[in-house]
Amino acid sequence: MRKLATMLLIFCLLTSTMVLPVYAKETEQADVDLAENSKSAILLEKDTGEILYEKNTDERLPPASMTKVMTMILIMEALESGQIKLKDKVRISEHAASMGGSQIFLEEGEEMTVDNLLKGVAVASGNDASVALAERIAGSEKAFVKQMNKKVKELGLNDTQFKNTTGLPAKGHYSTAHDMAMMAKELLKHEKITEYTSIYDDYLRKGTEDEFWLVNTNKLVKFYKGVDGLKTGYTSEAKYCLTATAKRDNMRVIAVAMGADSTKKRNQDITTMLDYAFQQYDTKPVYDRFDQVDEMKMFKANQEKIKVVTGDKVSILTKKGEEVDDLKQVIEYRENLSVPMKKGEEIGTLKLVNKGKVLSETPLIVNQDIKEAGVWTLLKRSMKKFYNSY
Repeated sequence: MRKLATMLLIFCLLTSTMVLPVYAKETEQADVDLAENSKSAILLEKDTGEILYEKNTDERLPPASMTKVMTMILIMEALESGQIKLKDKVRISEHAASMGGSQIFLEEGEEMTVDNLLKGVAVASGNDASVALAERIAGSEKAFVKQMNKKVKELGLNDTQFKNTTGLPAKGHYSTAHDMAMMAKELLKHEKITEYTSIYDDYLRKGTEDEFWLVNTNKLVKFYKGVDGLKTGYTSEAKYCLTATAKRDNMRVIAVAMGADSTKKRNQDITTMLDYAFQQYDTKPVYDRFDQVDEMKMFKANQEKIKVVTGDKVSILTKKGEEVDDLKQVIEYRENLSVPMKKGEEIGTLKLVNKGKVLSETPLIVNQDIKEAGVWTLLKRSMKKFYNSY
């Protein structure tokens, strides 16, 4: 009876996870105004999320066409999951064709590939292209906007609400410099997006009588070394806005400026922030996205060993000339993890620590679906664990 009771006890066990110490993250920010022409601004290093400068970052403001950063996140997720493919043709609805503002002049009933529509969004900020892709992915723009706001919550952003996919003026449509930077960080996980946002000019319907010349609304793509995205914005209410990213050597930074009076002043603030980042800091890569960093065991999982991988690139940010000589890796798993788990589900955090200071903090995920083990698998594991204990 004692053996039977012990076996039953083992049968009910779940693997436990150890919570490691949490270190306070220190941030050294610029002590000068790097964005004097903007109502709100932020500068951060992309891999670590380290904020290098901020100004009124939580002020809710209309984001105008920077809204399309979130639109592009959902487009890239749909491409990555296989829901849509670049060669798929999309039939343009009356609603999509009726969009005003920036557009690529789609006509109702016209068909265009996802590839070209994405180009229309990323390069020319096409409102019509944004709506067409939203309808293809979610069935309607309204349903797509629900997905946008759901993603906002998943990212833990508290000061953003979307009413459309385009950024055209709408009551209750707002974001902040901080939230836009976090969305840009999420979008840049999908590295292919910069193949589109870095295009300065191109053509749609090339060789036809309806040929259309695309010119990037972000002129810094051409005139600032390393800039390869992401999204401009302008309405009379929002004024001139830009969520920009630039990469030099191993370091990628994100800069957001909102509410400037002109494109010149907006671009001046962005370039001042970028100059500061590249002059003052270096980034050293540690892991690529999806690199395995650990192996976890869960008693009730269908497989005993679960690969734990990075959800984003992992790097450390240092001041120019600063040495890192005591780097330690700290893995913290979420409490009460249970199966089933979906591919990409966040299960913990990887922290790189140097002398008590957190230099990097990156989510850890599972790289495949994890299902619950069957009864017989659990019974065999229980028996094996029981006999190995003697």
